[in-house]
Amino acid sequence: MIEVVIADDEDLIRSGIRAILEASDGIKVVGEARDGREAVSLCEQLRPHVALLDAHMPGCDGFAATRRLMAEQDPPRIIILTAFGMDENLFQAMEAGASGFLLKDLNPAQLVQAVFTTAVGDTVLSSGIAKRVFSRSVVGRGMPSEDSRNALSKFGRREREVLALLGQGMSNLRISRELHMSESSVKTYVSRILTKLQLENRTQAALLAVELRLSNGMR
Repeated sequence: MIEVVIADDEDLIRSGIRAILEASDGIKVVGEARDGREAVSLCEQLRPHVALLDAHMPGCDGFAATRRLMAEQDPPRIIILTAFGMDENLFQAMEAGASGFLLKDLNPAQLVQAVFTTAVGDTVLSSGIAKRVFSRSVVGRGMPSEDSRNALSKFGRREREVLALLGQGMSNLRISRELHMSESSVKTYVSRILTKLQLENRTQAALLAVELRLSNGMR
């Protein structure tokens, strides 16, 4: 059973998310919070597998809560939900290690699948968010470091393909189907990619793939 904490300052949205998740077998909502500070406290007490955090809450928002939770010894997988466009705070949350970034226009089935996907260690990104990441990274952040480019130049074909699909927000299972390899092989490639690029998690790798424009090259 996947245990989830929900944080949103709007009661109606929290109730709606809870109803969607609890209608699915295998998911249990163990706590609700009205802001990021309360969400951090609940996660410390309840130790859920996944935390769904609204990006913009009064006081401590979803981005600040992500940074606090990821500093814990055994943090939950974190999905940030947003109704707004990208901004620098979202990049900071990605770099802090949040596992998913979803626009609130997703349907109930997509939300449920996102929880299952992140719970097993994969990353989820709304396609609209991926486009915003790419646009902002080129206009506002410049191109990636020369070290990243040098490391990428030593990648084999399969490593580049896996990194490109990470940039599209694909799970290990989807990548394995796309590239016709076992899921365990994909996990090995992902681990190798993180080591070579000196990254902490696959979310950072996905962001780098977008910044390097690799995710546009595989369809």
